[in-house]
Amino acid sequence: MAAQDLPAALIKEYSERFEKKLKENEIALLEYWKAQLDKIATARPDSLASLQIQVKKTADMMATRINVLKKGKNG
Repeated sequence: MAAQDLPAALIKEYSERFEKKLKENEIALLEYWKAQLDKIATARPDSLASLQIQVKKTADMMATRINVLKKGKNG
């Protein structure tokens, strides 16, 4: 392998690792939120209002997490 090929190979390897880690993180994230929604789906709410409260609570959790991530990105 030539000296100039080494950086290209290194960049490719790190790029592949990054993509793999990104995919793993996305899967974990989706599994977490799916579990939250599954809890809502399997619950037996007393009324439509209680179901709406559960959905709102989950949406608020998501919004809070988004805000935390946005603040962390800028800080």
